Amino acid sequence: MAARRRPTLADVAREVGVSAKTVSRVLNEDGPASAETRKQVLAAVAKLGFQPNLMARNIRVGGPDTTIGLVIPDLANPFFGAVARSIEDTVRDRGLTLLMGSSADDPDRERALTDKFLARRVSALMVVPSVGADHSHLKTHRTTGLPVVFLDRPGVGLATDSVVSSNRAGAREGVAHLVAHGHRRIAFVGDLPVKLYTRRERLAGYREALQEAGLPADRALVANAHDRHAASAATAQLLALPDPPTALFAGNNIVALGIVGELARSKRKDVALVAFDDVELAEALEPALTVVAQDPEEIGRAAAATALARLDGDRTRSRTVTVPTRLIVRGSGERPLGGDGA
Repeated sequence: MAARRRPTLADVAREVGVSAKTVSRVLNEDGPASAETRKQVLAAVAKLGFQPNLMARNIRVGGPDTTIGLVIPDLANPFFGAVARSIEDTVRDRGLTLLMGSSADDPDRERALTDKFLARRVSALMVVPSVGADHSHLKTHRTTGLPVVFLDRPGVGLATDSVVSSNRAGAREGVAHLVAHGHRRIAFVGDLPVKLYTRRERLAGYREALQEAGLPADRALVANAHDRHAASAATAQLLALPDPPTALFAGNNIVALGIVGELARSKRKDVALVAFDDVELAEALEPALTVVAQDPEEIGRAAAATALARLDGDRTRSRTVTVPTRLIVRGSGERPLGGDGA
């Protein structure tokens, strides 16, 4: 069976009953067109599934729309910094410039940033979705050919490409590693807010590992923290329980640093620790930190490659790329039950 021919600008023009030049003016917003004509053209684009080759147009016209817009929660977070660098390195080879902004995980701020990027007519838009954000406002832009890629977490209200880590499987592997070293009371210290996709997936992996080992899921052993100070306080509270945990699983790199600080302060060398996300100088800690490492460079490369493929005319169905995690054994997660760490 022959592959279906991609619709062209001429096909859209025929569907509406206008010239190809009129369709081009509407899509490129570079000339007069009535509101009704614009509505009909966009409806025909959606019906036919037409996707302009934006890369070719941008290279032809030059200017500020040879850019990629990236919205991340925190520019200071090493994980997102590594993702952004990888994206920048990849798109630079295609003559594109990366524009970045931080949403601080705030839906309104995220929307304001995406609107600014759209006003600049970026060639592609990449977003780490904020909790509570609705991305349905991007449907029209997506329909008219703008590549939109979600990073780290799926978006809401828009079917488009996503690139995520294997959060659930990675957390399950990390907790199973603690179980294998004899631990039965294992606490989970996760990020906030509780509806955060990565937190939910990692908590699910934690619970799956306990279930597979035949261990109960004790709600008293689940705590939340969004910064190092809160993670340190949560750790102190967990260790003060009448039946405290003998091991901890940190939901991300920031939480891990707070836990490490509290264990050092309280001189608790008997408590094992595995963290989701690698941290800078992890090998220099005493003991060195065992982690479930994400691959931010590969996440960035995969996201950039997906956006570039869409710019080049890839019209296959939206897909989710899952980047594997890797357990790195260094010492902190191998403390046996009842060990003193000496």
